[in-house]
Amino acid sequence: MDQAAAIAAIARLAMVNRNAKGDTTMKRALLLSGLIATSAFAYERLQGPTELLYCDKTNAFNGYTLFGVGNRSFLLDLDGRVVHTWPVGTNPHLLDNGNIVDASKDDPSGFQGFKEVDWDGKTVWEYTEKRENYAPHHDWVRIFNKQLNAPTTLYIANKSISYDQAVAAGADPKKASTEGGQMDAVVEVDLQGNVVWEWCFFDHVVQDLDASKPNHVGAGKTVADHPGRININMPGRPLRRDWLHCNSMDYNAESGHIVINSVQGELYLVDHDGTFVAGDPKASIAKAASPAGDFLYRFGDPARYAQGDPPRVLENWDSATSGHKQMGGSHDAHWIRPGLPGAGHLMVFNNGQYLFQRTPGSSILEINPFLDASGRDTGKYVNPPEAGYRRETYDKDTHNQPREISKQIVWSYRSVNSHGFFSHIGSSGQRLSNGNTFICSDTEGHFFEVTDKGELAWEYLNPVTRDGPVKTLGDVLPMVNSAFRAYRYATNHLAFNGRDLTPKGTITERAAQGVDVYPKRRPPGDRPQAKAVVVEAVAVAKAAKVVTEIQTIVLPATTDVSDDNDKHT
Repeated sequence: MDQAAAIAAIARLAMVNRNAKGDTTMKRALLLSGLIATSAFAYERLQGPTELLYCDKTNAFNGYTLFGVGNRSFLLDLDGRVVHTWPVGTNPHLLDNGNIVDASKDDPSGFQGFKEVDWDGKTVWEYTEKRENYAPHHDWVRIFNKQLNAPTTLYIANKSISYDQAVAAGADPKKASTEGGQMDAVVEVDLQGNVVWEWCFFDHVVQDLDASKPNHVGAGKTVADHPGRININMPGRPLRRDWLHCNSMDYNAESGHIVINSVQGELYLVDHDGTFVAGDPKASIAKAASPAGDFLYRFGDPARYAQGDPPRVLENWDSATSGHKQMGGSHDAHWIRPGLPGAGHLMVFNNGQYLFQRTPGSSILEINPFLDASGRDTGKYVNPPEAGYRRETYDKDTHNQPREISKQIVWSYRSVNSHGFFSHIGSSGQRLSNGNTFICSDTEGHFFEVTDKGELAWEYLNPVTRDGPVKTLGDVLPMVNSAFRAYRYATNHLAFNGRDLTPKGTITERAAQGVDVYPKRRPPGDRPQAKAVVVEAVAVAKAAKVVTEIQTIVLPATTDVSDDNDKHT
């Protein structure tokens, strides 16, 4: 058995949840078996190979995988071989013409602007945010603005808010930082670099502290009466720098809406097209700041607007509850594209932070924001607390408490053992046309594809570390081989028309041949890491002697996944 087949036995398999009518829980186990190379290849291990780990070409989506790391973007075929590279690589966005739009700096958490390079790596467009009070970060999207009949770029930026501005808007003067804070904005610029539209959280705050100040909830009302606005005095989270830490955004060309996601575990939908005034940026910005720019929908943490229970430690303090919080540390909120299974639904990578679970794990969530409490698709946004929840329980060996799961979550993926799939930062998920879902787990540079039933179809480990590519990765710190996101594109994607996509070796092979040169990029002051040992993984795989059996549990749709046996869900 070859290396890929041997490593298949340790694939991070999945458990899938689906909603449906009825009170029964249907379960079936899908068993996969294979060889584990050595004890080091066991589920928990301190050393193992990088690059392609598993490929089932029968079930995998035939296409090319794009990811960026260390100022270089790679396009790989299903066999993990490089077919093309670009000289940028932070959070690369592929355009239909084969160009890449990326940050101007190799750090998704902060940069001054953007750069677009063509297929050959030539810079064809640049933009720099020159306003002092704006700091671009994390995400952007190139759209076609129908009202301008031209492409524009939307991006997230932290906008500075002074202490006086915050207090005047109703922030608690005793808790707000005297140094001021930042609230995220979504800025739109045309290809000439002109700001043509802007939306900011600060224009959509609410407060129940001072009736004499703007944004007050109103007589006899509470924050719960204003789900379309954000509480500037969120309990335990007074205004500060990078207050919401939004990290992803997307634009829906059909509805004209934007989704923006906060790492705290909430995503928000706002109206772009309905607040855009062509040819009049000032009017656009003013309209976006008006009630017309309030949230159309929000999901993830209803306690933030007093319509749900927050996470809390229980009375004996060795257990806790997630309350009604659905996700935490979340990333990559976006709409599933037209023509794909689940089209029009939202998808988000739930990192699994801040949920007070003893053994946290990450997951991919598919959300239908139009579902009501009866499970009916209303065709309009429904406030999640009104849609209700179902109780989800976990196997006793996870030591996790039951959770209340939103009925608007219509599909989810997570590994059976949380240790197989957990990223505390970054990451992405993508629905493919064959119904599979492609996942990037940032912390470990782990890319994999699963079917709608949670069966593994493809798996790859990013070999590019802070010290360059390695064939074998040892006991290292988190993020050593991280990749912020990764995407799979079909072989007939417009960007590839007429391109030379001949395989040109794996990343490690190219590095060994001197084709690609990697400067050391360990951040100053970073803690020393355990050495990533470079050995031939094939030699290790030949020692495979242990046969093991692993399983995926698949739960077809159910309204209540708890049962008397407390099975893992």
